[in-house]
Amino acid sequence: MILETVALVLVLCGAVLCLTASIGLLRFRDVPSRLHAATKPQVLGLLFIAGGVAVAFQSWAVVAFLVPIVLIQLAASPIAAHIVGRQAYRNGSIDRDTILIDELRDE
Repeated sequence: MILETVALVLVLCGAVLCLTASIGLLRFRDVPSRLHAATKPQVLGLLFIAGGVAVAFQSWAVVAFLVPIVLIQLAASPIAAHIVGRQAYRNGSIDRDTILIDELRDE
């Protein structure tokens, strides 16, 4: 009973984090804010959901299935955000006046 409650809380927290990530994607105006909303809470939400599933099933086979999913997400999310951010910079979608340190600017 206690493990089922823990699993339920973890999955619910993960779902709420994924929901806030999707709301952030819709509500934020600029690309850096949207990238932050797309990467940080979404990855943490996936970690919570995977942890809840692992606690609920209590099987090493499930854990072995979830570990690569989490590792791939942890590796792919920052790389995708970096590529999208750099392309937005090249397209001029980012307000360059708000950037404090501009390492990509041609001098």
